[in-house]
Amino acid sequence: MSSILAGLVPVLCIITVGLLVLIFASVRIVPEYERGVIFRLGRIIGAKGPGLFFLVPFVDKMVKVDLRTVTLDVPAQEAITADNVTVKVNAVVYFRVIDPVSAVVQIEDFRRATWMIAQTSLRNVIGQSMMDQLLQDREQINENLQHIIDEATEPWGIKVSIVEIKDVELNQSMVRAMARQAEAERDRRAKIISAEGDFQASQKLAEAAAIMSEEPGAMTLRYLSTLVEIGVEHNTTVIFPLPLDLISEFTSSARKKSIRQADAPSD
Repeated sequence: MSSILAGLVPVLCIITVGLLVLIFASVRIVPEYERGVIFRLGRIIGAKGPGLFFLVPFVDKMVKVDLRTVTLDVPAQEAITADNVTVKVNAVVYFRVIDPVSAVVQIEDFRRATWMIAQTSLRNVIGQSMMDQLLQDREQINENLQHIIDEATEPWGIKVSIVEIKDVELNQSMVRAMARQAEAERDRRAKIISAEGDFQASQKLAEAAAIMSEEPGAMTLRYLSTLVEIGVEHNTTVIFPLPLDLISEFTSSARKKSIRQADAPSD
């Protein structure tokens, strides 16, 4: 009897170890940010997780899928805009998996597929945009890119949330041409502003001249204030022209005084 028990001990140990191995092989733990897509004998069962669950050993197969947002850098793409300007544009794409089963079943490598779709879509959108629009209205182009890429990746269970164009590189000849254009635009604006200033100043001067012509004393006060301003400066000699209107006022007043004296009766 003891010999039989001694022979069964190794068998029981082997069975126990085998059971433990099967149990550990069937246990799966998936973190919160992942899901496990289960295949049973080649057929899709569904996505499980997060947490602890069991698989049937040698029957079930699990593929993990990360649900966190992925940052995808799109390398610089050389494209020709709608106004025949050659540019190099790079971008960044933010996407995440919202359907783990479709991401595993519908596409072989959803990351690479999204990367390729982002490259081709970037070239197509740049080719349909004008150069000024690419530089000034980048937000609208980002929205168009996001819509196009998201629509293409939706059957794969991928949601594209943000697409941002990072840099736009131009060749040196185009940079110089744009600099000349900007300089010419600044010169044009400066000339317009200067002409508007001259026009407004001439209007004010005309109004001032009209007021002074109606009041002869206003011109005299203007000349006197000018004399005061000149006197502030440390000048040794000041040549100031005396207006004829001022002289005529003094001569007319003296003439009137002499006439009154002549007409007065003598005692």
